[in-house]
Order: sequence, then structure tokens, then C-alpha cells
Amino acid sequence: MAELLKKGAPEPVETKDVREALKAKEVKENANAERAQSGEKTKADTERYPLNKAAAPKEPSLVVFNNDGGAVASHKPVKKQIQFADEKQEFSRFPTKTGRRSLSRSISQSSTDSYSSAASYTDSSDDETSPRDKQQTNSKNSSDFCVKNIKQAEFGRREIEIAEQEMSALVALRKRAQGEKPLAGAKIVGCTHITAQTAVLIETLGALGAQCRWAACNIYSTQNEVAAALAEAGFAVFAWKGESEDDFWWCIDCCVNMNGWQPNMILDDGGDLTHWVYKKYPNVFKKIRGIVEESVTGVHRLYQLSKAGKLCVPAMNVNDSVTKQKFDNLYCCRESILDGLKRTTDVMFGGKQVVVCGYGEVGKGCCAALKALGAIVYVTEIDPICALQACMDGFRVMKLNEVVRQGDLIITCTGNKNVVTREQLDRMKNGCIVCNMGHSNTEIDVASLRTPELTWERVRSQVDHVIWPDGKRVVLLAEGRLLNLSCSTVPTFVLSITATTQALALIELYNAPEGRYKQDVYLLPKKMDEYVASLHLPTFDAHLTELTDDQAKYLGLNKNGPFKPNYYRY
Repeated sequence: MAELLKKGAPEPVETKDVREALKAKEVKENANAERAQSGEKTKADTERYPLNKAAAPKEPSLVVFNNDGGAVASHKPVKKQIQFADEKQEFSRFPTKTGRRSLSRSISQSSTDSYSSAASYTDSSDDETSPRDKQQTNSKNSSDFCVKNIKQAEFGRREIEIAEQEMSALVALRKRAQGEKPLAGAKIVGCTHITAQTAVLIETLGALGAQCRWAACNIYSTQNEVAAALAEAGFAVFAWKGESEDDFWWCIDCCVNMNGWQPNMILDDGGDLTHWVYKKYPNVFKKIRGIVEESVTGVHRLYQLSKAGKLCVPAMNVNDSVTKQKFDNLYCCRESILDGLKRTTDVMFGGKQVVVCGYGEVGKGCCAALKALGAIVYVTEIDPICALQACMDGFRVMKLNEVVRQGDLIITCTGNKNVVTREQLDRMKNGCIVCNMGHSNTEIDVASLRTPELTWERVRSQVDHVIWPDGKRVVLLAEGRLLNLSCSTVPTFVLSITATTQALALIELYNAPEGRYKQDVYLLPKKMDEYVASLHLPTFDAHLTELTDDQAKYLGLNKNGPFKPNYYRY
């Protein structure tokens, strides 16, 4: 057998007829090759590809190889190569103002013009009428909503049904608790991203007995078809993609200021709704039974109110719960950062020099994803512990001023303001991409770019080229707003974890006996965190090991949890 394998398969015996046929074929192929080199055409070729010799120069034939290894001429028409006006122009030169696209817009235009992004499959450009100027009613003859187009409801319903398949834990919670109606009597006003995933949360709250009125926390993240589906289902939704700043606050006010309806619970993402109720409707704010906040920015605002003694209601800090911090912030951003960048810029990450500002859970997710695709990643940090973590993970920790000139991509994820200043934007190289993965649009000093000497050019949805007088251009994504939800989508399963946490926090605050929670900011109870995690384990067919009585006694734990103390860092 070994000898046979060495010899290989025996060669076929050629008959006289086969040899003659192969020889004739070789002669024919040689003739074709000679005609191809001399530019000669056969009659069939001429009839198939007629060419006016006087009108156009002769195009060279393509030489291709057939299965026998011989070269033959192909007379298929070849597209002419595009010629540059100046073939000696170097690619590193900055483009001039000559021949700029007609889509260029002046800086005086609103920063919140409506442009549809990949986050929504519907295009808003076909109808520029503001939803505020439309009279729309759903099939129940209700007009207590304001969305882009109520006719998109059927498509939005399919989006919600798809999301439900990946949010089985939240749906399971809905089925378990809807008989008890733990939120009966709750009047929840919400301000979150309005996507298919949050729609599942809103409908779950409704199934648990709550009345809901909802606005969007981001002017670019609303999926119009999903908002329409919610409105059709009877929810008072005031949101559409591409709201102006005035529209944004108008929508929030419509949710709060409703005759005969007063909210007693707040579900917020970013703190804008809480701030609006606190400032504009102080009497309503005092009667709120609880606030649930899920973002770094919003939690920071709550702690400021608490420190100043102005927080007169209990609030739940969902952002720092383990199930939010370790899953939504880390794993969600690890995947969605790449999705948002690819959809907007088509950039290749391999070899690119990327600066990630902030190494919290969001920064960790972004760095891990970019490193995996071959990017050279630098990190900026103010916290020595986070900085040391970045070093141990293999990243170079630098100041932004030290690397801003060489960065191909700058990403902010700190929750702070003016992380990237105008001075640093001036020093960036041509073509540098700048974006934000934090909730608020304060991290990049976008306002400083709206000056007469700079030109803004909208090149595609959520992508602006900011052009300096010398021709240098910086690519700004989503005008400094949250990249992943403004320019793409996020993993549904991870949002199921966050949404389940939010629902349980609302149930806990609404049903808590008087005196359990005072006028302060609280973390989610550890037992509740563990319950949220346990609801999602069946998705992976995961089986938990159970402690024996002896083991539980040895560790000083309850067999059913909680399994970690509150100070434990996962």
C-alpha cells in the first residue's frame, strides 16, 4: 500500500485518436494566441463586438488560461481605466475645495437634520414634513402619539417579534408575572432609545399592569417603524429619527404634561427626563415613587442631586448593577463598536492606530474588539487602577496630546465633557475618524467646529467631513453622539439582560414598603442581579452546580444565594 501511494495513480494510456485530437487542439490554441498578440479578430468576434476604428482606439485583448494550461485570447470588452486629472498627484495631498459634492452644507444648518441611518430600515427622506405637523390616528382612533409614519406599524411589529426571540428571559418574566400585575396602578414615563429591544421592555411593563408614556433619549437612535408599532399598540410614544433639539424637549414634555395623567415612576437613560420633570414640574417630581436610571451620565446627575439634598425620591442605579455593567457596557460595546464603524466608514482596522479615551467597561469592550482585528490601540485614562488594567491587557497608556497627531481613529467613552478639544481636533491628521461611545454628546467639543472657517460636508448618513481651510478633513460620526445606537444596532440578547434588570428595578421600587428606600440613590440588590442572570442561562443550556449543605455552611452562604457580598468586584 505504501509503495502504491508513493507511485501515485497510473497515467492513462493514450490512444492514437486521443493523441491526434490533443495535437490539433494545441495547434488551434497556438494560432489563437498569435492572433491575439497581433490584434487580429475573427469574423465572429467582429460581429459580436463591433468597433468603429475611427471613433475609438483599439482595445487590447485579454489573455486567459484554459484548463489545459494554454493561453487563449479573450475579446470581451474591457472597461477603460479611470484616469486622474493629475496623474502625478500624491495620495497624501489634502483635497481642495474644487469639485466638492453638492451635498455640502453650511455650518449654520441645524446639527439635528434628519438623516436615516442603518439603525432603521426606513428612509425619512421621502417625507420631510415634521411629525408635529401631521394629524395621525391609529386603528383604535387614538391620536395620543407623535411618530414619523403610523403606516409603518406592521413592519415595526415584525421587528419587535424578531427581538422577542432573542429576549426570551424578559418574555419569560412577562409570562410569570403578568397574572399578578405587580405594576398595576403604575404610571411610568420613560425616556430611552426606542428600538425593537426597548419596545419589548415597554410592552412587558404594559403586560405587568403599567400605563406608559415614552420619549426617545437620543435624536438619532429611534427606529421609526418600531415607534409606529408601539403607537398602533396603544402606547403614547413621542419620538422619531432625526429630531431637532426643540423636538427632543417637546416630545419629553408631551409625555409628562398630559391632562388627567400624572406619572408616579420614571425610567430614564441619560437623566434628561429626570432633569426636565425636576425643573419644569417640581410638584410632579415630589410625588414620584421611584426613578430607575441606566446610564453613567444619568447616574452622575442623580448623585449630584442627592449630594445637594435636592433628590426627594428614591432612585435605583441600574448602570452599576453587575448585570448592566458587565454585560451591556462590556459585551455589547465589544460588538457594536465595530458594527457602527463599518457601517459608516467601511474602515479596515488592521494596522490602524486607534486611541480609546477611557478604560471603563465600555472602553475595555472597544479595545478588545479593535485589538482582535489588528488595530494598534492606545488608551487614555485618569484612573491609575484602570490605567494599570490597560497596561496589563497589553495597551499603551498615553495622554491624548502625545498621540493625537498619529491617530487614525479617536473614540471617546468616558462620560465626561470636552475629552477631545478644538485644539486637539486642529492637530489631527487628514482623514482621522472621531466618534463617541458614551451616552452624552459632550465628550467631543463639536460646538467649537461650527465656525465660519470650517466647512461641514455630509457625505452619508451620520457621517460628516469637517474641512479645514488647508483642505484637511476630519471624519465626524453621528455629530459626536452615541455611535452604536445612532449608526447601527446593538446585540439584542445583551439588551434583554439590561431590560430585565430595569423591569425588576421598577417592580422593586413600586412595591417596596414605605421606609425601605429613602431619598437617595441605591444599587440593585445582589439577589436581584443573580436572578436576572439565572433567567438568561437556559439560552445557553447552562447548568449551575448546587452547593451541598456542608459546603454552604463552610462558606457561610444560603444555598439559594446571594453568592457574593455587595463589595465583591466581578
